[in-house]
Amino acid sequence: MSFALGEGSDRRHCGDRHVSDRRVAPDRRVGPRGSRSGRPRYRCHGQRGWRLIVEASRAGADTALAQIAQLVEDAQTGKAEVQRLADMVAGVFVPVVIALAFATLGFWLTAAASNAGNIAFSASVAVLIIACPCALGLATPTALMVGTGRGAQLGILIKGPEVLESTRRVDTIVLDKTGTVTSGMMSLVDVIPADGVDRHELLRIGASLEDASEHPIARAIAEGARSKHLELWPVEGFVNREGLGVEGVVTTHAVVAGRPTLLDDWAVPRITTLDRAADAAQADGRTAIYVAWDGAARGVLVVADRVKTTSPQAVAELRDLGLRPVLLTGDNERAARAVARQVGIDEVIADVLPADKLDVIRRLQSDGRVVAMAGDGVNDAAALAQADLGLAMGTGTDAAIKASDITLVSGDLRSAVDAIRLSRRTLATIKGNLFWAFAYNIAAIPLAAAGLLNPMLAGAAMAFSSVFVVSNSLRLRTFTGVATRPTPKPADS
Repeated sequence: MSFALGEGSDRRHCGDRHVSDRRVAPDRRVGPRGSRSGRPRYRCHGQRGWRLIVEASRAGADTALAQIAQLVEDAQTGKAEVQRLADMVAGVFVPVVIALAFATLGFWLTAAASNAGNIAFSASVAVLIIACPCALGLATPTALMVGTGRGAQLGILIKGPEVLESTRRVDTIVLDKTGTVTSGMMSLVDVIPADGVDRHELLRIGASLEDASEHPIARAIAEGARSKHLELWPVEGFVNREGLGVEGVVTTHAVVAGRPTLLDDWAVPRITTLDRAADAAQADGRTAIYVAWDGAARGVLVVADRVKTTSPQAVAELRDLGLRPVLLTGDNERAARAVARQVGIDEVIADVLPADKLDVIRRLQSDGRVVAMAGDGVNDAAALAQADLGLAMGTGTDAAIKASDITLVSGDLRSAVDAIRLSRRTLATIKGNLFWAFAYNIAAIPLAAAGLLNPMLAGAAMAFSSVFVVSNSLRLRTFTGVATRPTPKPADS
């Protein structure tokens, strides 16, 4: 389905201009350099003087807005574990109160010296009124509705009330590096040829092979070559060696690009000068991609990712919540350590293949840790599902989002802090509501049974308890997120 907006004869597709989806995810921008065919566009606005052709790839319940609304509705209508306990107690509490009311009626009919009927009826009715479980029934739904609604306003989508219990128990949070701690927008920063290899030829051949891949590193290399006006050649026999690199035939050359272990698999001799250059790049937190063809190492392509300016603050806030941060990445140890130092993480698990991320989460859980996982990629989906609490960046893939428990729409790691804080506060509000609902009944029922509470006063007290529970839940609307604060300025380099 497509339609036209605006005026003018210049017909352009949305992807030809920078467009913003800030209505859905603040500060995300999609444009010619960041867009690839098939990627969703949420909204195009703010353009003047040209005709805009819009193609809707999804409609109705399939749109991003409808899915967000469904997530919020599911969270608000579900039952938390603490609510199930309250339901079980209420199932016993109600018949006990009815029996107590009849017992009160019988007691006063036999014990009252005069006007026994009025006293007995008044006391028994007061017991029934004061024990009405209205506050008990409102304790959880009101807090859930306000808490998840406030979360949606902050770009935090909680998939179900059972998630609240997980946030209370979590003691370790595993952070995927690329796209979660870092921006995920890699760029080519250096081309290091071996002796006798032309620099442009190295980049052109390496970029031609990488252009067939969708990996962020591959896209950075291909884009770097295009920025230097190098025409890329077609690739035949392309193979993606997951976690290692890529292989294929470019023109007449059998080319491999990736980790040094991939060159070892092809029995390609290593060159000391290239190894030193790669080590130096990795020591600075960059990623070195070896390129070889026709059985010889030809050079190294260096790409760099930028740490998000909000990540150091987010890690510090996570520590303040009592969580132990762990950096998980498929990058080499030295590059991972460099990023970890920038954000303040001590524990690093590097050189992890995509298929092994799930095993890392299981190993941490077997050590007795309650693990949260934050990630954004397809290769994070299994680990997100295995974790006790999965947090997916809304800027990531659909697979990661569907496997997670909480979606952070903006992709700001500080939203993970807000999600945990809001969830814990919502759970604390629910427990507070239930405590006061039960405490009110426990304190007031004996007074009513003793004939010390008029039914009218009992009705007023019952109404007040409900108002108290609702008012206490509404306090969640004042929750202020860390991610709403101004973004820290990057340190001068």
